Amino acid sequence: QVQLVESGGGLVQTGGSLRLSCAASGRTFSSYAMGWFRQAPGKERVFVAAIGWRGGIVYYADSVKGRFTVSRDNTRNTADLQMTSLKPEDTAVYYCAAKKGIPTSTGSEYDYWGQGTQVTVSS
Repeated sequence: QVQLVESGGGLVQTGGSLRLSCAASGRTFSSYAMGWFRQAPGKERVFVAAIGWRGGIVYYADSVKGRFTVSRDNTRNTADLQMTSLKPEDTAVYYCAAKKGIPTSTGSEYDYWGQGTQVTVSS
């Protein structure tokens, strides 16, 4: 099995920055594409960003493109989401996820999930 643990969430003001990190253990981390998703209260979980197993392919939701950056360090078994220019609408629980094969924007295609970390952006 693969275990994922997110960290770095917190409370920030509009326009602020926050860096989320996902630490992986279990199977070989570099064999998996990594995705970031978020879920606001009362809403469906939505795609945020994804990165391929070698880091050469990245995808972003239109809502975060230009503001968020996804990266990974296979030597440290971590995947990060650097968030800048945060907006109140970014408020959500953020989850990292892992899957075999290519990165995708569909949450149901991911096999492993972290517990989530809360990000709150105040006005």
